[in-house]
Amino acid sequence: MPIRHSIIHQIDKKPDGSPAVLQLSGTELHESQATENMLHDLNLAYNAKTGKGWGFFHAQSGAFPLSGWLQTFIDGGDFIEFSITAVEHLTRLMEESNLSVGGHVLFAHYQQGMTEYLVVALLQHSESVTVNADLSVTPSKHLDFGNIHLATRINLSEWRNNPQSRQYISFLKGSKGRKATDYFRDFIGCQEGVDGPGETRTLLKAFSDFVAAEDLHEDSAREKTQALVSYSMAQAKIGEPIALDELSELIDEDRPKAFYDFIRNKDYGLSPEIPADKRTLNQYRRFTGRTNGLSISFESHMLGSAIEYDAEAGSLLMRDLPTQLRDQLKRASA
Repeated sequence: MPIRHSIIHQIDKKPDGSPAVLQLSGTELHESQATENMLHDLNLAYNAKTGKGWGFFHAQSGAFPLSGWLQTFIDGGDFIEFSITAVEHLTRLMEESNLSVGGHVLFAHYQQGMTEYLVVALLQHSESVTVNADLSVTPSKHLDFGNIHLATRINLSEWRNNPQSRQYISFLKGSKGRKATDYFRDFIGCQEGVDGPGETRTLLKAFSDFVAAEDLHEDSAREKTQALVSYSMAQAKIGEPIALDELSELIDEDRPKAFYDFIRNKDYGLSPEIPADKRTLNQYRRFTGRTNGLSISFESHMLGSAIEYDAEAGSLLMRDLPTQLRDQLKRASA
């Protein structure tokens, strides 16, 4: 993971409402194993976070200036100057919101494979204890990557090469409500372009329809489900989107375009690449069973809502039956 530029500034802001104090760095971080480890640990923590948003830049304006400053840097501008201008803007927005404490602000421009990224993250410290060489103990501080609430990762290659994309920016939505994070989204100048959980649910619905249309044997359906979940979770782990053509190949090696063509022909409205939402994927598991001409298959999240299970009677109560099935039953009972 070649790191092209990286720098850390500090915003000292207390929760008591006192003015923020900005401490600027005039030098980039040196290329070192420690810097690489820091960025690696940050990426791991960021990828593991659920509740991300995906979007794209607002048109550059006085309210949303970051994309213009970033473009100037990409076109050959100075990285330190870009980071200082950006963190000063972030500090002003933080003051206005009065809902955030400060921290160390990391700007890192790096390359992963053939793709360039910019990550901006507000990092906090945690107190811990270390054992010295003489076996005494002293308090120490370390960056708490598990406690990241404000961060964004911008796919610079996607932004530059595919300006029509609506998902080249990802950002943490945070667990403290929108008011606590809106100022950071304003700092990015980002509008949400893709509903990650919604897109993932649509993909899973398309897969369920595909399994039903193919009339797959239970073992085959389970195998393909495992392929879908494993690939999607692996993509989420490394912060990469689900590529529908790759997924289609994994689901059916003998007919690598079958699932991809099914999605396109049914027009589910999915982009060729969609963000993988880990929370939605974690909830996804199918209950399936066949016996004496009866075939039942449903997603786990339906249990307790649309479907109720009576363990004592060994029966299922199903609501909201598909329209096509209800029409068939009406005709059969007429």
